[in-house]
Amino acid sequence: MRWFSRARIAFKALRELGLPSVCLYALYRLGLWSGYFRRKTVDGGRNTIDEIGEVQAAFVLRPIFDLPDGEKLVAILGEEGKTQLLAEADEIVAGRVRLFGGSPVAIKLIPDGPLRHWTEYELGVTGEGEETIDIKFIWEVGRFGWAYTLARAYHISRDERYAQAFWEYTRTFIEANPPGMGRHWISGQEVALRLIAMAFSWNVLRESIHSTADRADQLGRAIAAHAGRIPPTMVYARSQNNNHLLTEAAGIYTAGTALPEHPQAKRWRELGWRWLNRGFQQQIAEDGTYIQHSANYHRLMLQVALWARLLAHASGQDFPELTLRRLAGATRWLLALLDEDSGQTPNLGPNDGAYIQPLSVCPFQDYRPGLQAASRAFLDEQMFAEGLWQEMGEWYQVASCKFHVKPGTSNLKPDNPAVLRNSSHHSWAYLRIARFTSRPGHADQLHLDLWWRGLNVAQDAGSYLYNGAPPWDNSLACTRVHNTVSVESQDQMQRLGRFLWLDWALGSMTEHEKAADGAWEWISGQHDGYRRLGVIHQRSVTAWAEGRWMVEDHLFKAASSRWRVDMKPGIFTCQLHWLLPDWEFHEIRDSKFEIRISSPFGWIVVRISQADESRLSNFDSLEFQIVRGGRLVSGSGEVHPTLGWVSPTYGYKEPALSVVAIARGRLPMRLVTEFEIPDIET
Repeated sequence: MRWFSRARIAFKALRELGLPSVCLYALYRLGLWSGYFRRKTVDGGRNTIDEIGEVQAAFVLRPIFDLPDGEKLVAILGEEGKTQLLAEADEIVAGRVRLFGGSPVAIKLIPDGPLRHWTEYELGVTGEGEETIDIKFIWEVGRFGWAYTLARAYHISRDERYAQAFWEYTRTFIEANPPGMGRHWISGQEVALRLIAMAFSWNVLRESIHSTADRADQLGRAIAAHAGRIPPTMVYARSQNNNHLLTEAAGIYTAGTALPEHPQAKRWRELGWRWLNRGFQQQIAEDGTYIQHSANYHRLMLQVALWARLLAHASGQDFPELTLRRLAGATRWLLALLDEDSGQTPNLGPNDGAYIQPLSVCPFQDYRPGLQAASRAFLDEQMFAEGLWQEMGEWYQVASCKFHVKPGTSNLKPDNPAVLRNSSHHSWAYLRIARFTSRPGHADQLHLDLWWRGLNVAQDAGSYLYNGAPPWDNSLACTRVHNTVSVESQDQMQRLGRFLWLDWALGSMTEHEKAADGAWEWISGQHDGYRRLGVIHQRSVTAWAEGRWMVEDHLFKAASSRWRVDMKPGIFTCQLHWLLPDWEFHEIRDSKFEIRISSPFGWIVVRISQADESRLSNFDSLEFQIVRGGRLVSGSGEVHPTLGWVSPTYGYKEPALSVVAIARGRLPMRLVTEFEIPDIET
């Protein structure tokens, strides 16, 4: 019956992913297996012009945007920001780089061992002695994110060391990674991001004494080779229909702009412009939701739009009206999830640490630089007062806007019905309710993020690693680590590989009410991810003005039991999980379970109990565990090693407190969680 199971999975994938995406991916695999892509990208798309003069002209780099005023940037940065930028640039000159916004590591641009054509790596052909490694740690240095720091530091200081370092590192990379050869050429997206970084950096450094004609010629040839690598495999980016398509389109659009005399320049610009606009219009929903269900990828998409807008405006183009409407909606959507005190957002969905154009000294987790620039570009508003986050907007040359805020204030308003903001108590929450129309990234329906005074009290675990050894093979995408309920230790959807979920759990908001006097606000939603078990999960969240948050989880029988699998009649085991910061804590086990955690602003109380003490018959048992860093610190029983961790960015994980309530009994079952936050003076 194995063939039947495979056929059933294939049918599900076809139904949920869509015939066009499946066919495009099949074409990509066919191109690999047949050797077509190897032939088309044997040298990254070499130039075939015969006339020497035309060949030389084809690789002449042209300025692609005007530089921001250096003195204005220094004023924005202030002494502290300038010192921070130059210190990071000095670190890079010394051979160290901060990957994914983390700690500095050595810059490695020369691959180990002999190189093979990129298609061999993609087909899984392994060379002798090659070690298995998470490819993202190789790719991240090859994205040339460090080049932006060197260029920015040079622009405000005119210190020639930064330009010299860029050219030396770039020459090392180009010579050690010839077109089409090695892991840095596997992904068209990685090629495109490197191309964009090269073009940006040359534009800033072109007046340096180290930017010689020979170096510019070598870089122009490299950019042309990068651009030639992208179009043959855009069928893969189209099959994914996500940030891959946007970045690859932006890459060839950049090449066509930077190399206007190249024989492919016009084609690159037209192809890039067409797929950029199609991507923005198809990938952003009318309400502003981005197709990848990820806060970090949402920011990446907005940065691609800001970069493309900058290049387009420099050549007299502008996005069509529909694209601008979609980008405006996307900007508002992400603004609604911003924590005003910290500048962070919930660590929603996949987070691979991507920060494709780090044009700010603000931390990786601070979303204000991108959102300030996007709000000025696409909403014609400035959302935040002047600050370090202004630098990015200067590079993107966002126009001045109609309305400016006073110092210490913001224009930020919630524009998402699943966001509750208790302004009188300085706390807010986001209830994850998604109606998936594209591939989910995490099985996280009805996850709740709770914030207070810049502190992420109930948090999302993030991603940590995509390609690690089990249990770290993108396992933080699973239901059990999110602040929601899992039934029978199952995920809300069927996991098929690291990045593919089938049987999508569909969520819906059922009610949303608010007291006229502002004393409370209440939302309720549900999802059908456990319909195969005959179970529906409903969650309601109430925000009280005095700083109390109440979360009620209700598990009841689905209207139809045709999806139900064989199991003990009517008996279910459900796990309610909360991920809290790694703070000092005390627990009380009485009629209610209570944990007190010591925040920088006072003790926060979290209580979990049955909703109705008079209906104890529905619960055979209710047990509690506290897990820190994969280890059980309170309670009994086995725990999964992924519990009790939070990953702020890719490749990094820190201990956190997982509080797990394990309920066994009959439906309906109700659990109530109360968060009591101290009332302190503003």
